Amino acid sequence: MGLLKKEVEHAPCTVEISHKFESLHAHVRFNNGAVIYPGDEVQVQGPEIMAPFGEIVSEEREAKIIRASRLEQLWTRLTGDFEVMELCEFSFSEDARL
Repeated sequence: MGLLKKEVEHAPCTVEISHKFESLHAHVRFNNGAVIYPGDEVQVQGPEIMAPFGEIVSEEREAKIIRASRLEQLWTRLTGDFEVMELCEFSFSEDARL
């Protein structure tokens, strides 16, 4: 893998969608043991999967893994913590009551 070159891999995967009161999630598990690294992109091929309320749907699909270049991996490692902090919301006002 080069400094700016991206590689593309294809991997079989299992997609699990849960639409329950207790758990609302979507997970992708690679059936061939592929590992995702910082900066990599994953695109699951096929039509949209919809799970009715109260059910868990599991389907076999093909995933396209676009590997990040060395430069993108480095950039993601350096800036990843700052991007996560954007998701946090802090409040230091005196009017807050529990």
